[in-house]
Amino acid sequence: MDYNKIIIDINPPEEWLRDVLSAQLGEIGFESFLETETGVEAFIPGSLYNEEELFEVIKSFDEEFTFEVHCEVIKSQNWNEVWEKNYFKPLVISNECVIRAPFHTDFPKAKYEIIIEPNMAFGTGNHETTSMMVETILETEMTKKIVLDMGCGTGILGILASMKGAGKVTAIDIDEWSFNGANENAALNNIQNMTVKQGDAGLLGYEKFDIILANIHKNVLINDMPVYNEVLQPGGILVMSGFYTEDIQDIKTKAENLGLKDNGFKTKNNWVAYSFKNL
Repeated sequence: MDYNKIIIDINPPEEWLRDVLSAQLGEIGFESFLETETGVEAFIPGSLYNEEELFEVIKSFDEEFTFEVHCEVIKSQNWNEVWEKNYFKPLVISNECVIRAPFHTDFPKAKYEIIIEPNMAFGTGNHETTSMMVETILETEMTKKIVLDMGCGTGILGILASMKGAGKVTAIDIDEWSFNGANENAALNNIQNMTVKQGDAGLLGYEKFDIILANIHKNVLINDMPVYNEVLQPGGILVMSGFYTEDIQDIKTKAENLGLKDNGFKTKNNWVAYSFKNL
């Protein structure tokens, strides 16, 4: 399948607008997004690309921002080559975990080795939110824990939790591409105890979790936090990312209003990963 790569340069390049654009483009068929210093690169199957729909999305912001848009066609036969050369390099996090693609042959050795097929789903470890969540998992006791990975993307967080000895992992994402990709990546890494589901927090029922990992947008986190709290075991840990340092107080206030205790946070390039404990 051929893909269209749409390069959108934004002036001024506001971080919040990159996120909003990605979310809205996702609703018209775009499947993956990469932030750049000047805007966003968005990818969509060539058969689904509709230029008019793209410019309808951009038009809603053109009173305050200017945009330059370029389109490139990526042939299916060289998709892996494009990712290998431009986007997805083997990545080592905290000297303990290496994340690579199946086509990588030269990569560092580490205690945990995760293979991720670059199939357009979010989560190769290169984004600050994913890398901070990986760091948090590496620092957290996972043996026999029941783990929930909300907004799982490629499944990378659930896969690492399983590798660290989690007893059971549930991975949930609303996106079909992520659902398929997480299943594929679980198989690639010989993960036997991770169940992948397509949907949102509405899928959560009576099962309780020791650790909940949620790497999603701020508004979704705030909306769904009461549900996470309901299914979090006493003494359990909720780790959230996908928001900026200026959002810390909103996230903290919501969590503490639910009775969760501040368990510390990490920051990287204005992104945050915040941990709370259910006492």
